[in-house]
Order: sequence, then structure tokens, then C-alpha cells
Amino acid sequence: LILIGGFVQLLAGFLAFRKYDHLGGVAFLTFSALWSSYGATRVLSAGFTAGSVAFLVLNAFLIVLASSFNMVLLCLTLAMELLTICFLLFTLEKLPLPFEIVVLGILSIICFYGATASLTNCMFGKDLLTVGPPLLTVQSSKKEREDPLPCVCPKSHLTSGLRTIAELLNMGAVCGVPTDTVYALAASCKHPQAIEKVYRIKDRPQEKPICIFISNLEQLRAAAPPISPLLWEFMENVYPGGIGCIIQKGEWLKKLGVGAGYSRVGTQDSIMIRVPDLTVLVHLIDMTGPLAITSANPSGEVDSTHHDMVISRLGHKLEGVLCDGESDEVVASTVVNCTKIDESGITIVREGCIPAGKVMQIFERVKNR
Repeated sequence: LILIGGFVQLLAGFLAFRKYDHLGGVAFLTFSALWSSYGATRVLSAGFTAGSVAFLVLNAFLIVLASSFNMVLLCLTLAMELLTICFLLFTLEKLPLPFEIVVLGILSIICFYGATASLTNCMFGKDLLTVGPPLLTVQSSKKEREDPLPCVCPKSHLTSGLRTIAELLNMGAVCGVPTDTVYALAASCKHPQAIEKVYRIKDRPQEKPICIFISNLEQLRAAAPPISPLLWEFMENVYPGGIGCIIQKGEWLKKLGVGAGYSRVGTQDSIMIRVPDLTVLVHLIDMTGPLAITSANPSGEVDSTHHDMVISRLGHKLEGVLCDGESDEVVASTVVNCTKIDESGITIVREGCIPAGKVMQIFERVKNR
């Protein structure tokens, strides 16, 4: 029983450390030492009066700390204080047996529940077994305030948040937005000055073109670009998704809604178009029209995979960031040159989240069909 009790306390201590609960870990490891010492004293009938007094003082300090964590840890420290008193009384040969039995019973129940709760909550990653609120809460004399965010940062799941970013983009702002790959900088194609600002924000070389995102392929059909049946079918197989197609540029882009930003997207002869597979971004594009898009990172640096990265790296240069948590991918989209698809097929310009081999398989399947 003594060995089992010490082992349970030791296990609970390691579990607490695994969850970065350092106070809980120290407390449980201390309790394990106390339990083992108490058991050894009971078996060996040796007196450790000085040690028991030291444990009383140490555990009293743990009681104060535990009161600001949770009720289970507080009850456990209180029960351990009673056990330490038993320890002290035993060394003085004045320990009543009924008192010892009651204290051990209470401690056993608390230990069993605490260890079970720690193990269960650790395994499932959420609080299935409650450990109770803290008895004491530490209040700062000075009102704690978070550092103000450098720009507007609404949540993506809120309609009001989506409208806020849409209004900013429609007014010519540059915002960070989530995509189905990594986070991106977005500017309305109706505002060429916003697209120019994207280049300055990223320190992006002017010779590197910016692509556009549309919400669905029907928008492209309505603009009636001179696209062959093979290219149409290829795009139907890759949209929506993490593949961007480079096609011939033309006046049809203005029918698509690109407007005044025509000369600032793509190159003189070509444009990369993508239909993202992310509901919130599709809704945003429906509210703004086509968006000029590029990855939300300083030029040459790694992609941003969380809105916090966008805010910390570029937030002071942006008007807004649509916060959507962790991105679905850690790399950008795959870019495919389709300008000569009927003559010589497609060319992989950049391999991203979709492997080049898979893209070629899709193309071969479409071509053979």
C-alpha cells in the first residue's frame, strides 16, 4: 500500500510536469517523498521529528500556492498537512489510530480522484473531470491591459468580421487573409494603388507578378476568355484548390471585375488565376470582387501559417488581418503554366502543396479523356 501510494503520487507529478503545471508537479513529487518517508517511518519505527516539522512548513507554503490553482490540489495539500501531523505525532509516539485511519482514507480518495483527473484530462486534451476553480485569485494593483493590436483584427467566423475586412479592401486597404494554403496579403483589383502598396509592404521585386483570386469558375466563364476546351476541363478538375493556373491575359479581365488594377496584376501577357477552397475567403471575394493575392510574408522569408505571424511580421503595415487560426497548409499553392496547354501541355512553375506528380496525373487524365 505504501509503495503504491508513493508511485501514484510520483506518476501524478510527472503528468503535471508534462502539462507544464510546474506547481502541481513539485507538489506531487513532494507528496511522494512525504508518503514514502511516512511509510518508511511506520515500518521501521524510526523517529524523524525534525523532518516532519520541515514537511509541515513546506506543505503550508504549498497550501497557499495551491489555493490559487484549483480545488483538487488545495484539498490534496490540506490532506497532506494532516498526514504530516500524523507523521509528527507518530514520531512522538502520540498518534491515535482512528485519526490516522481517517486521514489516510481522506488522502486516498483525493489522490485517486486527482490522479484519475490528471490522467484523463492529459490523455484526451480537455477537462473531462473537473478539478475546481482556484480559491484565491491574484489581482494586480494596476489594471492589466494587452498591448493594442497594430491593425484591425476581426475573427473570420463572425459575419461582422468578414464585412469589416471587405469594407477595408473596397476602400483600397491591404489586409492579411487566410487561404486554403497559407496566409496571404489581399488588395482589391479595383485599386491599383493598393496593389502597389502590397509590393512596398513585402519589399517584393516589381518584376514578380501578383496573381488574382476569384470565388468560382462561373465568374471566369461569364468573362468569356479565349480558353480552349482542354484548359476549361483542366481547370474544372483543379478548382477549387491549391493549384494556380497561368493563362493568357486580355481585356476579358475587365469583365471579370479586375478594373483599374489590370496593369498591376500578372505580366503583360499572362495572369495566374486561382479559385481557393476556403469558404470564408470565397465569401470575402463575393463581397469585394477579384482580389490581388500574394503570400503574407516579407519577400524571401518563410510563409505565414497563423494570423499571429501575419500580425507580428506585417501588422504595423496593414489596415486589417482576418484571423482564422492555423492555416491548412505550411507551403503555398502549386503554380502551373497553361499558356501553351494545347501545343505542348503544361509546365510546373512552382511546386507547392500539391505535388507536381499529382498535377501531371490530372492533366494526363483530362487530356486522354
